Parts: sequence; C-alpha cells; structure tokens
Amino acid sequence: MNDFVSPSSSNVTDGPFPARAIKTCCAKFYAGEAARLLLGDSSHPGGDRLTERLGRALALGPADRVLDVACGDGHSALVLAREFGCSVVGVDYSPLNIRRAAQAARAAGLEGRVQFCCGDGETLPVATGAFGVVVCECAFCTFPDKQSGAREMRRALARGGRLGLSDVTLERPLPPDLRQLATWVMCIADARRGADYQVILQEAGFAQFTQGDHSWALRSIVGDAGRRLLAVEAAHKLGVLPGIELDLVAAKGMLRRVAEFIEVGGAGYVLLTASAEPSPLSVEPD
Repeated sequence: MNDFVSPSSSNVTDGPFPARAIKTCCAKFYAGEAARLLLGDSSHPGGDRLTERLGRALALGPADRVLDVACGDGHSALVLAREFGCSVVGVDYSPLNIRRAAQAARAAGLEGRVQFCCGDGETLPVATGAFGVVVCECAFCTFPDKQSGAREMRRALARGGRLGLSDVTLERPLPPDLRQLATWVMCIADARRGADYQVILQEAGFAQFTQGDHSWALRSIVGDAGRRLLAVEAAHKLGVLPGIELDLVAAKGMLRRVAEFIEVGGAGYVLLTASAEPSPLSVEPD
C-alpha cells in the first residue's frame, strides 16, 4: 500500500479555542498514559463491539481498502483487519500514536495489511479516490473544521465508496461550565446533533444515510472511566503511579459533570453510515 501524499496546509479559522491548540491537546491526551488508564485499550465508546458492528454495517470484506481517520493507537484498525480481512491505512495527528500503532501491527502479524501515517484529518495525506471505505470513530466531533474534514473524507473515497462514522451527539444546549477546552478533548464541547452531522456530510457529497442510536456506549465508557479514575487516585496516593499528568481533583469534577449531563439526555452516541453516491448500503438492523 502506498497511498500517502503530501498534505496541503489547513485554512482553519480559529473559533473559541485556537484550532492548533485543540488538535495538540487531543493528540497529547489520547496518546498519554492517563487516557490509557481511564479508557482502556479502546478509547472510544462501545469498544471492539461497536467497531465490529460498524464493520458489519459497511459490509466489509477482504477486497476492501479502508482509511481509518484519527485512528489513535491503531486498535480499531487492527480489529477491522483481523475480523474482516480488509486492508487498512490509519491516519492520526499524534506521532506517538502512529509509532505505537505500527508496533502493535507488527506484534499482531498484520503489518502486511495495516499501515499507519501521521497526518491531519482536515488535510488528509492520502491520494484522491484511493479507498473504498472511510471510517472515523469518536473523533469527527473534535475536528475544529468539520466541513473540511468531511470534504477530505469524501475526497479519499473512490466513486461509490462508503463512510462509517460513530460519534458523540449533543442533544441539549451545553451548560456554560462545560464549554472549555477539556470538554472539547472529551468529545462533548463541539459535538453536534446527528442530523447536523448528516447536513455537514451531505454538503461534502455524501448521501444514503443510515443512523442508529448507541447512547448506551457513551454512558458505559463514562461510567467505566469514573470507576477507573477512583482506582488511579488510590494508586497515585500510594505512589504507584508517579508522573501521571492528570489533575485528579479537576478530572473527578469534570467527569461527574459530564456524566450528569449525559444522564439527563444532554449527549448521546450514534453510528452513521453514508455513501459517496446514491447507492444502498448493507446495514445491520438495530
């Protein structure tokens, strides 16, 4: 596989937070040890279970060439390659994540079918029309320029290609205390309604949408993170985890507020598929 090209520079206009700061903070957190301790091996809601469901919804098979946008440490890319026999190229903003992903692929014996590259989801370093499938799990909501990200995913797809996206949705107005960089990194602050994601993707050239509610996955991962945070706090007090870059008091307070917001229906989680042109998708019913 050799689909990497030199990316163009982004023309993002900074909003309430500088775009580069958002991307850097997201990359640093999800590549850091704190994220691993709080979120486990799979850093998105639903874990392998929802990744495999996404693969089934897209009818993935050995003939498919898949682009995983914002692939993190490559865990989902390896799951898709192993379970469906497809080839996968993963792109992530963090060089550390890319190194870890490549090591994991070698350890799993999948380096022949999985490849990773450092790059920006809003200016993907891949050739136009190089892939039959694009996936993006719990990352599109963090893109400062979602329109550019959507256009880039469409550009990467060949004619008739399929898109699979799972992400946090915002169902109620965000309280003022949750409008901060930390909650942007936590995928809440700039999440949109599922219908709004569809509008953005439609404007980029996607059609034939399907969408399923998987809010259980969001509630589950936040609950698990809360329990793990208590364990991290206890270990930190015992000196077992020196050097972890995490303000435990602030993290507990923020996680509690996010959990409360989710509990009252403020945020949810969807699995969405679309086509690069009007053609039916094979979708597993909910």
